[in-house]
Amino acid sequence: MSRISHIQIDDRNLPPPTPEIDQERKVAIFDLLEDNSFSLPKRDDRVVPEGPFSLDLAIRDRRLVFDVASEGGEKAAEFHLSLSPFRQVVKDYWAICESYFDAVKNLPPSQIETIDMARRGIHNEGARVLQERLEGKAEVDTDTARRLFTLICVLHFGG
Repeated sequence: MSRISHIQIDDRNLPPPTPEIDQERKVAIFDLLEDNSFSLPKRDDRVVPEGPFSLDLAIRDRRLVFDVASEGGEKAAEFHLSLSPFRQVVKDYWAICESYFDAVKNLPPSQIETIDMARRGIHNEGARVLQERLEGKAEVDTDTARRLFTLICVLHFGG
């Protein structure tokens, strides 16, 4: 079964999240664990566990770290991704999220919907960037990439 069954976010060195960021994180983790597709491609004749997987996600030394293990705790893979390709889309995502959070409190539904459409567009762009960066390392579907991108944003916010 090629999926993530457990996810841990290493936020030890991050400032406490705002209530909105904490909510984004909780929803992304819940949705991710409910439905995701995550597999490791075979490389160099090495046997790769099929999953389900446990994923530890962290930022270390200014790099995004995916530490993947089997459910039994056996190390399956670890890869480090540069944060540079994510910087602008994360910045754009948080800017539009801030507008969205403010809009929900003050604006009519039609304006909230417009902002939410823009937010989804930026979210899709972040998911696309993540899928490109994971190419050859891990295979994820679009919905899984979207949820992982949200968690990257949460980590990036404090990092």
